[in-house]
Amino acid sequence: MNRENLKDIKRWVVKIGSSMITKAGEGLDYQRLDDWAGQIAQLQKQGKEFVLVSSGAVATGLKVLNWQTKPTELDELQTAAAVGQISLARAWQNAFEKYGITIAQILLTHDDAADRRRYLNVKSALNKMCELNIIPFINENDTVSFDEIKFGDNDNLGAMVANVVNAGAYIILTDQKGMYNKNPREFSDAQFLEKVEVFNPDLLKMAGKVGGVLGSGGMHTKVLAAQKAARSGTQTLLAYGYETEVIKRLSAGENLGTWFVAPQDSQSSKKQWLAGQVQVLGKLFLDEGAEKALKIQGSSLLPIGVKKIEGEFQRGSLVACISPK
Repeated sequence: MNRENLKDIKRWVVKIGSSMITKAGEGLDYQRLDDWAGQIAQLQKQGKEFVLVSSGAVATGLKVLNWQTKPTELDELQTAAAVGQISLARAWQNAFEKYGITIAQILLTHDDAADRRRYLNVKSALNKMCELNIIPFINENDTVSFDEIKFGDNDNLGAMVANVVNAGAYIILTDQKGMYNKNPREFSDAQFLEKVEVFNPDLLKMAGKVGGVLGSGGMHTKVLAAQKAARSGTQTLLAYGYETEVIKRLSAGENLGTWFVAPQDSQSSKKQWLAGQVQVLGKLFLDEGAEKALKIQGSSLLPIGVKKIEGEFQRGSLVACISPK
């Protein structure tokens, strides 16, 4: 597969980072929002479908509340998110209305993805909106989220959404050109990566620590997000959000940003859902026979093969199986 093939993709997920949307915290960048909306509107007329994952609620709320620094208390962060989400939604609505496009706001928590029935309801709703040329505008529901149920960052949320709607491509717009083999802010000899295999084991080493080069999530989370998106065969493109007509150019297959090449095959929908869960509630320590049955024979796990259990969980919970090694 080469870049030119990307132009044939119909369904796209676009995630835009907080620093892009709020001019690094100065306030909503209405001109940029209108520009991105205009690009999506033109592509929609060509038959493409879009889902928008937008950060910026907390940063916008801080500006509305005239708070000079980001608070550390959970209730204050949730208040800023609630206040900011209204302004953020209104800004996106105004931007798309100019082009005659209807948007729909969806706020999600990890619980919505962890519960199989709710997950399928989200999937059905998003697919219907795409069919009707409505732009779903998605953000994490920060007002009711806390550490135990958070996606953690919108890169991860966007990847989950890409899995849910079986998107052909996932665009992450950020404040960097793309990915380098090392942090370009620390190493002058850092080399830009135009194309990488998404499951290359060296990628996470290149990305560095969490919260590194890019935004609050860092390059580390963007690599993990690209790998998660790849489970449904979704191609991930990481690019500078202020690049001229960046969404149109990426969708046309132009050599822009970093392309995380995903395998053509994909996991089943059920396995994508399982792999997307971030809350592991327990551990099952297995003997060698049980390990062989699971990994090689593809058999079920029997109680006799479990030597020890950690954590508290119930039917339907996600657990990790630990081999003797």
